[in-house]
Amino acid sequence: MALTKEEKIEIVKKHAREKGDTGSPEVQIALLTAQITKLANHLNQHKGDNHSRKGLLGMVAKRRRLMNYLRMKDTERYNKLVKELKLEK
Repeated sequence: MALTKEEKIEIVKKHAREKGDTGSPEVQIALLTAQITKLANHLNQHKGDNHSRKGLLGMVAKRRRLMNYLRMKDTERYNKLVKELKLEK
C-alpha cells in the first residue's frame, strides 16, 4: 500500500519547484494524492479494513489543508496543481 522509493522520487522530480525540493506544498499534495489513490484501491477490495479507512480520512484531511494553504498563498500554483493532478476544486 505504501509508495515505493522509486515512485516517491518520480513524484518529487515532477512536482519540485527546484532541485532538492521535497517540502513544498505541491510535492506534499502530489505524494498524498498518490498514497490516497493506492489506499482507496485497497479499500475497494478490502471493505472491512476500518483501520486503513481512518488513515485514508486523515490523509484526505491533510491534503485539503495543504490545498487551502496553497490556494491562499498562490492561486496560480494552486490551479496548475489541480489541473496536473486532475483533482476537483
